[in-house]
Amino acid sequence: MQNILSGLRVVEGSAFVAAPSGGMTLAQLGADVIRFDPIGGGIDYKRWPVTTDQKSLYWHSLNKGKRSIAVDFRRPEGQELLSRLITAPGDQAGMFLTNFPAKGWLSYDRLKEAREDLIYLNLVGDRHGRSALDYTVNCKVGFPSITGVGKSNDIPPLNNPLPAWDVITGQQIALGLLAAERHRTRTGQGQLVTVALADVALATLGNLGYIAEAMINDTEREAIGNHIYGTYGHDFACQDGDRVMVVGVSPNQWRAIVEVTGTQTQIDELQSRMGLDFSKEGDRYQGRDPITEIFEPWFAERSFSQVANELDNAGVCWGKYQTIKETVESDIDCSEDNPLFQMVDQPGIGKYLMPDHPLRFTSLEREPVRRAPRLGEHTEEILADTLALSSSEIARLFDQKIVASSNE
Repeated sequence: MQNILSGLRVVEGSAFVAAPSGGMTLAQLGADVIRFDPIGGGIDYKRWPVTTDQKSLYWHSLNKGKRSIAVDFRRPEGQELLSRLITAPGDQAGMFLTNFPAKGWLSYDRLKEAREDLIYLNLVGDRHGRSALDYTVNCKVGFPSITGVGKSNDIPPLNNPLPAWDVITGQQIALGLLAAERHRTRTGQGQLVTVALADVALATLGNLGYIAEAMINDTEREAIGNHIYGTYGHDFACQDGDRVMVVGVSPNQWRAIVEVTGTQTQIDELQSRMGLDFSKEGDRYQGRDPITEIFEPWFAERSFSQVANELDNAGVCWGKYQTIKETVESDIDCSEDNPLFQMVDQPGIGKYLMPDHPLRFTSLEREPVRRAPRLGEHTEEILADTLALSSSEIARLFDQKIVASSNE
């Protein structure tokens, strides 16, 4: 990690993917992110994937670098304790991130009574106040209908296992908090910042031209499988069964594919026959099926190692299809050879490869990747150092089971 956000303190109350990933992003950049959970863990504390003894690999992977306090916030004293933590003094404190309902003791208006310049970022499902998850948002914006092959009304929708909107929203959350903090630094003003998961998806739909395509061209995008819309790209099977994805987006990438496969004559004949100019992306897309038929024999006649070597030497843009397990076990980029990763021991789970934040700041030294906290690991530390409670006050809170520390 790199401590470019050192000194910044954010309190997080969250569950699932988007909000925790936003807090994790800030923590990986050096912010002090204090996550609060109910004693025993929240609704996502045991979420799959889990170890054989039911420790959540999901929860621990999304909470790297944070500090953890466990509080019974169903009780008024627990609510008061967390309210004090959220609004604690400090020029770079007073920042709260949550996807919990912003009402009752967690309402913005109530919390800002204790700190007028509070920055409160609230993630909601949609703008109407309904709950939403990545899958319900993804189906709403239409991407499952164009995943796979065929006309959208002839094939069942196909969900994507990547929670893309959660991940993108997590980055929007981190950006929103930093933008609001910069505004507060310049003006002294705090504010409530809201972001809806559904709006992130809808905005992306517009930013990538899908909305304009539907309105201006009055067309419905078809599911085109492993082709790339508007340009050339497709997958190919090698002689030994391995598959590669080959892309010719730029002119140089396209020429490299034609040259390495030795198919210039066939390609020239095809574009002449179809009345197309394959130096243009759109024309390559229109000719995608017969182009792929021309390239396929070259891959089918060679082993993967031969294909990989020749594609690299020719400067082709390509990638190998592999499972997640294959990536972890055999891809050098998913190993300590890549500065992104370090082997880190996660208490209660074991030692495994953990990623840092992918941004690299050249003016800062790189520090070790920080693991996720044990639930409640920093409860006593936060009560003493951040809230300045006395040892007797802290002991009382533990005795009355208003707070708890890690029992792992």
